[in-house]
Amino acid sequence: MLRLLTIEFHKLKYNKASKILIIIYFGLLTSIALIAAIKFEFGNFKLHLADAGIFNFPYIWHFNTYIAAILKFFLLLVIVSMMSNEYSYKTLKQNLIDGLSKKEFILSKFYTVIAFAFVSTIFVFLVSLVLGMVYSDYNELAIIFSDLDYLLAFFIKLVGFFSFGLFLGILVKRSAFAVGAMFVWLIIESMFKGYLYWTFNGAENTGEKVDAVMQFLPLESMTNLIKEPFSRLGAVRSAANTMGETFTKSYAVEFTTILIVSFWTFAFIYLSFALLKKRDL
Repeated sequence: MLRLLTIEFHKLKYNKASKILIIIYFGLLTSIALIAAIKFEFGNFKLHLADAGIFNFPYIWHFNTYIAAILKFFLLLVIVSMMSNEYSYKTLKQNLIDGLSKKEFILSKFYTVIAFAFVSTIFVFLVSLVLGMVYSDYNELAIIFSDLDYLLAFFIKLVGFFSFGLFLGILVKRSAFAVGAMFVWLIIESMFKGYLYWTFNGAENTGEKVDAVMQFLPLESMTNLIKEPFSRLGAVRSAANTMGETFTKSYAVEFTTILIVSFWTFAFIYLSFALLKKRDL
């Protein structure tokens, strides 16, 4: 494993575009801290986000992993460019000539995906921990280290998403087309969701029936790992209560969703290997 990772990081070391994207990605993760400085003023109404509780433990684990997951597209570009460069610079063929098997090649890419996801998770953990220590109203150890399952969900989400990108990179061989294919698939899932709403229109619990089907699709399942945290915020709930609205939504990380995303991750890596094995290089 270490040997395969060394090969991949050696390639990244000499790829200027990838290094820039990685720096931008981790720079943006760090910039989550800037949210603390955001203030809204509308006449007599003043809102300082840091005082609104977004950095309170344990809510911060949910909020920060959700925001950080939005930035994953920067690392997706690194993943797909890794594959396109293999074809463009013929390093894939050279690696195979030098004795690397196709299975080892795919594993080297998958290990890199895991490494990116793991480092991202540790980075988000440290940023969140520091912000929480500074701004949280609750600093008891039991509270600080509760809801850490959002970090697990974040890690699994990144691994699944990057594995999808890796598969598309192998499938189409060009980074721009691979990213485009990802967005096309997102559109397909959105259209299918609209079709389901049309199909179940007028039925009881339409939304629940649609969600029951959509949860098995790759991008939707990854989205479901970390649900939006904004309606969970105390200030939002208080405002909703004054208008007679109540939230019954579950924000928990579901074990079923973890299994679905894990299945898709395995499927994408297996399909990547099968495609590479079949393809004449």
